[in-house]
Amino acid sequence: MRENPDDPQVLSDAILAWYDVHARDMPWRVPPQARRAGQTPDPYRIWLSEVMLQQTTVATVKSYFERFTARWPTVRDLAAAQDADVMAEWAGLGYYARARNLLKCARTVDQDYGGTFPADHAELLKLPGIGPYTAAAIASIAFDLRHTVLDGNVERVMARLHDIHVPLPASKPILMEKADALTPVDRPGDYAQAVMDLGATICTPKSPACGICPWRDPCAARAEGTAADLPKKTPKKAKPTRHGTVFLAQRADGAWLLETRPDKGLLGGMLGWPGSDWIDVSHPLPEAPPPCAAEWQLIDGEVRHTFTHFHLILHVFRAQVAIGTEPETGGFRDAAEFKPTDLPTVMRKAFDLAR
Repeated sequence: MRENPDDPQVLSDAILAWYDVHARDMPWRVPPQARRAGQTPDPYRIWLSEVMLQQTTVATVKSYFERFTARWPTVRDLAAAQDADVMAEWAGLGYYARARNLLKCARTVDQDYGGTFPADHAELLKLPGIGPYTAAAIASIAFDLRHTVLDGNVERVMARLHDIHVPLPASKPILMEKADALTPVDRPGDYAQAVMDLGATICTPKSPACGICPWRDPCAARAEGTAADLPKKTPKKAKPTRHGTVFLAQRADGAWLLETRPDKGLLGGMLGWPGSDWIDVSHPLPEAPPPCAAEWQLIDGEVRHTFTHFHLILHVFRAQVAIGTEPETGGFRDAAEFKPTDLPTVMRKAFDLAR
């Protein structure tokens, strides 16, 4: 007979026992044994990891996190950083509004909270870039306060544990209710990480390893044979495709013409190539005045990139220009100071195509 999936103590005890043995090794995480021995997580590291992990995989985030914390070990170090340096380190992670909010939040914590993250869910919600999920994660994981963390992994686990067939996103309130009922008062931070680990390593989107799951017996979807079909999701609309033009100019001394994009909008505050707006029309090519007079050549091929809400195709022009050329927009950056890794991914693709 299956255990009662509504018995929160039994279920939370089972997954915490599993987590004590199988917790993933993360650079921002305090292992459960160390935590129970009195070592506490650094709220700065928890916050930074949670912001980086939004819409991004753990495998991708680890190297970025380690570089960030080596360069800016505390929230006050990050608050004092130059915007351009932080944006350059963030290049390639995507969703660049996160980087802008990262700086705003670090400076708010430094100026308004004395460089210490508040151990209060309501206060955390006041910080720039921190929404309900991130506030709950910091409160729970960093401060061991009882708040329910509901990310994609937890949604999947709850949908299967309770065999919930209401599609996402309509099912979010139901899944939150189920997740909240299981969140214990004791060790809520470890519990939150345990459920996320379970979803990431065992209760995976495809081919879940039900045979070794600590919640195998009480899982309603496993009993009904529906686990692989959950959670259900409302079909998304097809993404439109937009087109744009970029201009890559290199001066005779090797310097490249770059601009810093406006703070608001996609790739806000990042380095990029001058170019056109991104529009739905592909022919003729999206118009934009070249940033300087030159013999511009259209490069064979095109850059393709996908953002959250649309696909983008960029057409790339390249030109060599003389020393003394005065651009209408942007400025030249010496070859010794230019690193393609400072560019967001789509702009780096344009560089690779032109090169």
